[in-house]
Amino acid sequence: MIGKMSRTNKISKTAKMSIRDLSLCALFAGLMAVGAYIKIPAPLAPLTMQYFFAVTAGMLLGSKLGAISVLCYILLGFSGLPVFAEGGGIAYVLKPSFGYIIGFCAASLAAGKIVAKTDAPSFKRTFAACAAGLVIVYTLGAAYLWAVNKFYIGKDIGAKALLVYCFAIYIPGDMAQCALAGAAAKRLIPILRSG
Repeated sequence: MIGKMSRTNKISKTAKMSIRDLSLCALFAGLMAVGAYIKIPAPLAPLTMQYFFAVTAGMLLGSKLGAISVLCYILLGFSGLPVFAEGGGIAYVLKPSFGYIIGFCAASLAAGKIVAKTDAPSFKRTFAACAAGLVIVYTLGAAYLWAVNKFYIGKDIGAKALLVYCFAIYIPGDMAQCALAGAAAKRLIPILRSG
């Protein structure tokens, strides 16, 4: 009887953990959807808050759950819900900007791995995790944009245009997001890990 009760408690604990994880993944998927519509005016192109929520998910939930939350967000968009910055639907993969969304998933994974190396990460580490994730987003975003333009749209984009439109105009705003996400993660990680 005691063995049966302890097995039930174990299952109950695991179920609670799973519910917590699912809830946090759903929360961050929803925040990414909201972040797509938070547009901060910038000189050449508005900045959305998707990256902030994607990288924060990786740091707070861990690399695996952070990436799962971004994948949930992508699946919501593929289902037709207008959660991406310009709508939704499976055809969104043909948009030149879709590479950035793929990058969000990889960035969440990378940031989570970098931050997980210590129990109480410093701001320097959380900021570095965000910056590393940003390099991934820029790289995947630029490569995807180039490929869609060249092979689908039929328009060749030069290296200078890629550098300006995929990196340079976004760096100041994205660095600010990195600082904000890094500061939030530094404060919240110890709280989440203790609970």
